[in-house]
Amino acid sequence: MSFEIKDKDLAGRIGVIKTSHGVIETPAFFPVINPLRQDQELSVSKITEVGFKQIITNAYIIKKYFSEKALSLGIHKLLEFEGPIMTDSGAYQILQYGEIDVTNREIVEFEKDIEPDIAVILDIPTSDDATYKQAKKSVEETLRRAREVLDIVKSSPNIIWVLPIQGGIYLDLVSYSASQASQLIDYEMYAIGSPVKVMEHYKFWILTDMIFTAKSKLPVDKPVHLFGAGHPMILPFAVALGVDTFDSASYVIYARDDRYMTDSGTIRLKDLITLPCECPICSKYEPRDLLEMPKIQRVKLLATHNLYVIMREIKRIKIAISEGRLWELLEIRAKSHPLLYRALHSFKKYAKYLESLDPRTKGNIHGIFIFDRMSLYRPKIKRFRNTCRDLIHSHIWIGRRKRLIVIPGDPDNKPFSNSAIFAKVISELNVDYKNDAICFYIPILGIIPWELEDLYPASQFEMILEFEDNALKDLEDLLINTIKALQNSISEIILIIDNNIPWSLKVIKRVISSLTMDKNLSKKIKLIELK
Repeated sequence: MSFEIKDKDLAGRIGVIKTSHGVIETPAFFPVINPLRQDQELSVSKITEVGFKQIITNAYIIKKYFSEKALSLGIHKLLEFEGPIMTDSGAYQILQYGEIDVTNREIVEFEKDIEPDIAVILDIPTSDDATYKQAKKSVEETLRRAREVLDIVKSSPNIIWVLPIQGGIYLDLVSYSASQASQLIDYEMYAIGSPVKVMEHYKFWILTDMIFTAKSKLPVDKPVHLFGAGHPMILPFAVALGVDTFDSASYVIYARDDRYMTDSGTIRLKDLITLPCECPICSKYEPRDLLEMPKIQRVKLLATHNLYVIMREIKRIKIAISEGRLWELLEIRAKSHPLLYRALHSFKKYAKYLESLDPRTKGNIHGIFIFDRMSLYRPKIKRFRNTCRDLIHSHIWIGRRKRLIVIPGDPDNKPFSNSAIFAKVISELNVDYKNDAICFYIPILGIIPWELEDLYPASQFEMILEFEDNALKDLEDLLINTIKALQNSISEIILIIDNNIPWSLKVIKRVISSLTMDKNLSKKIKLIELK
């Protein structure tokens, strides 16, 4: 196998996995194919028609019902599909029934013989209700099984073997599982199980914690799969943390239950007055048409629509990565559901991890959108603020300058030195660029030295004008701490307020209130209010 990363944003990447039956461009979704239900549900050809170039099926079911035929024809001819095929091993059945009538070695041997492109060993998944002791046992047994079949893995180089990470909601076990798995270098791909109840109850922040914990221990040059991630609303969050591929039967499971998939949730078909989508199904039918047709036909059509929704989100994610806007897609998706917003807030904990993987430069630079305080945790903004901080606190910037002039950055006039505010300040204060230190203050972006106003993204952004107090407090604290740090090097501090900028007056008044408590510092402060 080779996994080539073509583009990155945050920890997400567009990559190419080369297999024996073609390439898989990541992020990629594998629709689950149940060979027992092909006649009643979607055919492989229909799934291909929607645009999916890879599928996943269950090796345990195939062995149980089609063993001889599969061994004779191979998995690709059996399913009449020439693209990449991934096989799961029966772990889902273990999760449902407790055990199955096949051993790990037997199913792995069978997978080797039917020649899928990607294959999963027979792991022991951590159930949703597992105790810590049970979860630890699933971790240890999965690792034991991974070592047990290493000889088969090594003898089948045309198959990408997948080692699942266990531990469930117990993050220390997830960390241990991933750390141990990373040492088994013959496995070329890893997978993370997504707890069913966590997904069903939209507890996405638990899932993102699991992904982050596992990814922190796994090698960055190998792809990572997420089992059971079948709703588009979670896909960008998983990709942003470094997941490359997904699978699920959700598209048809929802369809059987007359549930219509959207970008931000599912809706009962009977509750829809029209179909809010432009896919071929929704362009042809209305809800009443679907409800009046036979169940088997309705399931096929709803499942097809659901696949189109998943495909659309995968494409959006790829575009967001290529444009460096994946964070913005997360913010947009987060505002579609309160529990997604909670998941986005959990990204605060991952800030250093994301910054370490987020590319510093990209070929095509796009301006960024700033919505609220969550943008503070965006790697590009954190990196920019750090650059500004380092210059401000350097002797090179302050040197022997006498005055510190702090001007509000006008978000509607960029670069800020092109604004009317700046021109007025320069004129009225007789600014001397050699002897005056000039900087701009603005929510989220922070304090920007005049010399860095052209550095991305200081002049390449759009933002709202009204910020909540928690976003303004960050700017207030930054100004207070910076001025205190520079007070011994500066003889005069001039703070500018522009009443045309809603947050300017509020921020500076609070800063003044804090700084004037220091009598020596208050003597150096001069306030100028522009109208």
